[in-house]
Amino acid sequence: MSATTFFANYTIGADAYQAVPGVCKLYGSRALLVGGAKAMAAAAPALDQALAGSGLEIVGREEFGGECTHRRMEELAARAKALGAGMIFGMGGGKALDTAKGAAWRAGLPVFTFPTIAATCAGTTALSVVYREDGSFECFDYFDRPAVHCFIHTGVIAAAPACYLRAGMGDTLGKYYECQFSSRGESLPHSSALARCISEMCCFPLLEHGAAALADCRAHRPTPALEEAVLANVVSTGLVSLLVDENYNGAVAHSVYYGLVLLPGFEKAWLHGDVVAYGVLVQLALDHQTDEMHKIRRFMDSLGIPATLGQMQVPLDRQLLAPVLAEAVHSPDMEHIPYPVTEDSLFEAMQQVEQL
Repeated sequence: MSATTFFANYTIGADAYQAVPGVCKLYGSRALLVGGAKAMAAAAPALDQALAGSGLEIVGREEFGGECTHRRMEELAARAKALGAGMIFGMGGGKALDTAKGAAWRAGLPVFTFPTIAATCAGTTALSVVYREDGSFECFDYFDRPAVHCFIHTGVIAAAPACYLRAGMGDTLGKYYECQFSSRGESLPHSSALARCISEMCCFPLLEHGAAALADCRAHRPTPALEEAVLANVVSTGLVSLLVDENYNGAVAHSVYYGLVLLPGFEKAWLHGDVVAYGVLVQLALDHQTDEMHKIRRFMDSLGIPATLGQMQVPLDRQLLAPVLAEAVHSPDMEHIPYPVTEDSLFEAMQQVEQL
């Protein structure tokens, strides 16, 4: 059986939007812009400037609605058709980009992404995380291809709150450690083997450049260090997701996150990537990788990522954590790992992390 893989091309730099006319003109002259209100206020002026006199026109601007829902995707798809748009531009964070991708798929139009923060790889992946109207998770929508092109304006990202870059680095670390852990000892087919190799780019550039990148982001400087971190968060993780079999796309770190968000108020208090980084420590403790655990703890400290339950105001209490442990152990991401993990062994790993 044949296999086809599509990738998102990308342009990165402080003048990335200058490439938009040349890349997009093959797909028509009319685009619907979909994004977050803050994101469009921050980035749309630079896009407008790049499009001036190019013959490429933004024929409508729509806020994505706050949540990535099926209903909003359908509304935006209809809006794009009514305006005679030949393409959809998605601008903002993960939910805005996922909404634009879903709308474009429904409208049968090409989509181009303009991430304004580097917290996720939504700009380069072929899926949308879909929520219900009340904000609760509903499902994943999978597409046969990602965005045609991702335009990464490092000046815009450097101007965004640095906490999103930091959380993106935490989530990106998880991609490396979980992919390596879940595929341990296996002879992988080409696509997943390539993804496992690329996953190294989700870790080592961050260990080298991450602290400097975060400092530069806080100072609103689009530097080479910042660019390296953004490429890891947006591009390297996206490539792994596009190539890897789902069996190797998650493990303990994300399972711990899915457990902790059951605690009342936890999800609103802590960013996804920060919690995944904590989950990486738990996975390393569980796997008895003591030296690696200390190395990642030092890195997290350098970024200011909370590294213990105590720092996240969660007591290390077995009874309180019972639903967390149960959810984590039975998470789909734990179905393909090298050895069984029990609630007891997971709690012991959390105890080790707390004592670092």
